[in-house]
Amino acid sequence: MPFRPLFRKRPPAPSLKGDLSGAFLAAIIALPMALAFGVQSGLGPEAGLYTAIILAIVAGIFGGTNTLISDPTGPMTVVAATVVTTGLVQSGGDLSNAVPLIIATFLLAALLELLFGIFDFGRFVKFMPYPVLSGFMAGIGLIIIAAQIFPILGLDNPGGFLTIMTSLGGVEMVNTQAIGLGLLSIAIVYLFPKLTRRVPSILVSLIACTVLALGLKLDVPVIGEIPTQLPALQLNRLLELEVGDLQYIITPAVMLGGLGVIDSLLTSVVADNLTKTKHNSRWTIIGQGAGNFLSAAFGGLPGAGATMGTVTNINAGAQTKRSGLLKGVILLLIVLTTADYVRYIPMSVLGGILVTVGASIIDTKGIKMFFRIPKSDAATWAIVLLVTLFDNLLNAVAIGFVASSIFFMNKMSRSLTSSQESKTLQDFMGESQAMPEELAERIYVQSFDGPMFFGFANRYREHCHDIKGVDAVIIRMERVPFMDQSGMVTLEDVITDWQKRGITVYITGANDLIKESFARVQLLPNVLEEDQFFNSFQECVNTLKAEMTLS
Repeated sequence: MPFRPLFRKRPPAPSLKGDLSGAFLAAIIALPMALAFGVQSGLGPEAGLYTAIILAIVAGIFGGTNTLISDPTGPMTVVAATVVTTGLVQSGGDLSNAVPLIIATFLLAALLELLFGIFDFGRFVKFMPYPVLSGFMAGIGLIIIAAQIFPILGLDNPGGFLTIMTSLGGVEMVNTQAIGLGLLSIAIVYLFPKLTRRVPSILVSLIACTVLALGLKLDVPVIGEIPTQLPALQLNRLLELEVGDLQYIITPAVMLGGLGVIDSLLTSVVADNLTKTKHNSRWTIIGQGAGNFLSAAFGGLPGAGATMGTVTNINAGAQTKRSGLLKGVILLLIVLTTADYVRYIPMSVLGGILVTVGASIIDTKGIKMFFRIPKSDAATWAIVLLVTLFDNLLNAVAIGFVASSIFFMNKMSRSLTSSQESKTLQDFMGESQAMPEELAERIYVQSFDGPMFFGFANRYREHCHDIKGVDAVIIRMERVPFMDQSGMVTLEDVITDWQKRGITVYITGANDLIKESFARVQLLPNVLEEDQFFNSFQECVNTLKAEMTLS
């Protein structure tokens, strides 16, 4: 008998050192990202900082993914920027007057995200088709990159993707110094990791380019002064809203709430793969919803789980939710001690950093596969990309999901029809089983492989209408996992039509679920007798042979 130790060796407990290391590096990365996304949103750099601090702390306390780092993210900022633009339009261009509508949208989005978490809607994210997700991320990446063109040129950003593209032709004067800084910041982000990965290249780019701009006294647009005091609660501004404002709030709030779920859970899946753990989708989304609500209440942006910060956190040794909370606290301390220097950061440098972020969001694997994947998947990808660029993200996901579903149903109906063999009994039996050939040739066998659902109904009707000159049809259902109402109604219509033409029908191999469905809706029992149902194909054939012998 092998020796068994009295005490099993326990795995090492998570260390505070690992969580602190991960939190510190994640906070360092979050600083330039939060500033950049805050600027891109139109609410100012402080809005991004509020989110990076408040959301990280709240999500770190309540979240369901141990090593998740929450920050402003590219997808959420893109939608937030459209909300800010809408608010500015409705308020006549005055940001102060637009704040109530903006905050109300962000708060409603957070409440919806909380509801999505409570009812665990996150479990449905795994059903998102890959072409929809890939096209969506490509569109977001391009939007982020396009939004940096004018800041890198040293000019004000004119607006959305289409406006940016159409405005490029009218550009006459550009700031060459800003362009140089922007290109240098991009080069540092990509080239510095070749020297070392111990220090985040984004931070190196931010500091080096800012110091260069100050040292050479370059004339470029900068961030400007940011508040150093704690943010004030903004909920009292909701009293300024009117009933008519709801039309501008509900749709983007739903978009932000749904996008927050998708964005965070995708990052959680990345964390699971790296740590070999499993996140709790319900509590992950509840934590994000609660954090976004508090962040919005203090004037912050909507945020989500951030892949870059999460991966950095894990690689530095973090293992618990404590790391997310510590990241928020450390970032707060960094902001309070460096605010006097942050205002000198050139806008073109932030633009260059965001260009690299946008490029990293684009799913290059999906693009490389574009000409090798089925045409339906390529069409879905292209549709989602175009709608993302020229309409909005919610419509892009919805239209992409619908398009993907339609293509899938069409593909399933085709495959079901092609796999549905309608051969004579003689072809199925071969020469090994004795049955008069003239009889076996007048009995057809239909063999299905796949679910019988509404997508196959019309094709099946057309196929069955062409079956003529036979005495009987055996429908084999051994490989049919389920039937929906359309499938059952279609099958009843086809069998009724056959019977009117003098064709006897037998069904073999239907599983218990399908039999229960038949009995519950009382369709097939009205047109078929009990002795026309068989548990197996062979049982049906033996019965027909016995009847033939007796006759």
